[in-house]
Amino acid sequence: MSDYEARLIPRLQAGESSAFRELVETYKQRVFALAFDLSGNVQDAEDLSQEAFIKVFRGIGSFRGEAQLSSWLYRIVVNLALNRRRKKALSEMELWESFEGEEPRRMHTSHAAEYNPEQTTEATFMRAHLRKALAKLSEQQRTIFVLRHDNDMPLQQISEVLKLSEGTVKSQLFRALRKLQKHLSFYKTDLGI
Repeated sequence: MSDYEARLIPRLQAGESSAFRELVETYKQRVFALAFDLSGNVQDAEDLSQEAFIKVFRGIGSFRGEAQLSSWLYRIVVNLALNRRRKKALSEMELWESFEGEEPRRMHTSHAAEYNPEQTTEATFMRAHLRKALAKLSEQQRTIFVLRHDNDMPLQQISEVLKLSEGTVKSQLFRALRKLQKHLSFYKTDLGI
């Protein structure tokens, strides 16, 4: 645990509102970035970030300091995102069932609205392709990839956040990278590599 966190935690547990504001200011950008990477849209990322800080506020009294405060906070974001994804999948499944075999039109247009070739740049295309490739990973692989590559989190901290062994984190990250290489291999062809 860092000296900063060691000084901040007792203040948070004492209920100091200035300590909570400090926590939010320190971590809001990283929490939002993680939430965005896991959810894929700004509105959900904002909701997840807000929910995460509320959970920290309500649960800081039970924080035992076995992990870093930041690891605990990231774990909350990951859990919230996974729960939201499961609820969304369940509601989509119920929607499918309600159509009794008819395919809802919105499923065909969901990715079409993400980008328009005439109005976007190549970077936007690449982000969209990466987002689609990430969606093909397992939840665990996607989460590990996002924590490592988008949030520069060390493998040891990822293992703390996800409560997995460091070896499992490494192997899942390796598998995620292989799958992403496969799904994005057309970029190598386009670049003449």
